[in-house]
Amino acid sequence: MKDIGHIISEHAFFSDLPERYCKLIGGCGKAEVFEPGQFLFKTGNKATQFFLVRHGQVALELHAPGKDVFRFQTIGHGGIVGWSWLFPPFTYMFDARAIEQTRVVTFDGLCLRGKCEEDHELGYRVIKRFANVMSRRLVETRLQLIDVYGRE
Repeated sequence: MKDIGHIISEHAFFSDLPERYCKLIGGCGKAEVFEPGQFLFKTGNKATQFFLVRHGQVALELHAPGKDVFRFQTIGHGGIVGWSWLFPPFTYMFDARAIEQTRVVTFDGLCLRGKCEEDHELGYRVIKRFANVMSRRLVETRLQLIDVYGRE
């Protein structure tokens, strides 16, 4: 079985990082499996982790009082889920739920934040990657909202 550092070095999100950084980041990760319907995290919980989806699908969902659950995005193989571990108040802003059996690498955010504080070059590279994910996710969600609510 491959170690986590090797797994992430083959993933697009981490692939161009120097091997030493993949090993450092890999030291904060572990392989996990989520069954259908199981939550990776829930709105309002302390944000301590992020997830690299290796297989399966994760629904990103919002709840509003008196409304049905709104799935605003589905993340599949190769996707990254969770960035709230990076920014105060370190609280998840939506739910992430496995739609089918989903294999992930779960990363300890406190561990990785500590490594980023010790090595600012690593921190810069990590923040840049997450900013890209956040930007794409906001654009995709905006387009979905226009499609759903922009019709008359």
